[in-house]
Amino acid sequence: MSAEPPAHLVEVTDRLSAAVVAEVGALLATALAADGVRPVSEESELRLAHGGPAGGGDLTARDAAGSLVGYARLERPAGDPEAEAELVVAPAARRRGVGAALLGRLEELAGERPLRVWAHGELPGSAELARGRGYERARVLLQMRRPLDGVDPDPHPRLPVGVTVSTFRPGTDEDAWLRVNARAFAHHPEQGSWTARDLALREAEDWFDPAGFFLAWREETTGPRLLGSHWTKVHPAGEVGDAPVGEVYVLGIDPDAQGTGLGRTLTDLGLAHLRARGLSHVLLYVEEDNNAAVALYRRSGFTRHMVDVSWQRPTSR
Repeated sequence: MSAEPPAHLVEVTDRLSAAVVAEVGALLATALAADGVRPVSEESELRLAHGGPAGGGDLTARDAAGSLVGYARLERPAGDPEAEAELVVAPAARRRGVGAALLGRLEELAGERPLRVWAHGELPGSAELARGRGYERARVLLQMRRPLDGVDPDPHPRLPVGVTVSTFRPGTDEDAWLRVNARAFAHHPEQGSWTARDLALREAEDWFDPAGFFLAWREETTGPRLLGSHWTKVHPAGEVGDAPVGEVYVLGIDPDAQGTGLGRTLTDLGLAHLRARGLSHVLLYVEEDNNAAVALYRRSGFTRHMVDVSWQRPTSR
């Protein structure tokens, strides 16, 4: 039997055509069905559909017959010393050198920058590929879950004096939310850098529901001030489980309001909302080395479900 022909890589530095985006979407759906894990992040899916900042690009791998067998997304933000990527190989084309070919091209494009590559679900093949090329585990993101059957459907939150909670008003609350998000996640490598466009893209998604987006305001002499928020999300059946699953999507408290119990209050409101929608489980993501947050979530009934791993190419290469 002849050897499998090498994959042919095509680099796109701006935007893929609508036809190729549809091909990639089908590949991602096939990988999800086979692995039970979303193969790339929400951010990469949004940039695939809408484009991303300068420096990024999409890579496609095709076999000799022209069929799409792999996809990768590369980010090289201006002013950022590191490059970051995600890749996926069609289940029927695995262990034929496609992943290695994509990763090799990503390394070439990253140049002298340290390259980090996310592996969602830490599937055996991804870990084998990364270790085989000398990559090291650099960051681990835990997905934790808990059932919602024990959640109080009417939590009667205890709010600090002068604080009220309302739901998000599209077209009105964006600037206030972005300011608090940047302050709450000032040291987070992705969340804290969200822009108005990042928020607008998510508001345009089918899953966006302002009724599940809770904002805590305090009345001050200069007007209402946003102190924190809990943005919930609902994943449809088949995306992260056989049934729909809720998510603690973004929970952020302004540093000036931390320690007031507002985070727990907003959490309870969001979980009650998800239970009222008839969901049985909720998930969240947290850095594995954030011991305080992991311990807090465990006390709240969350347990480890799966991990995403960021593999880093040694800088000496």
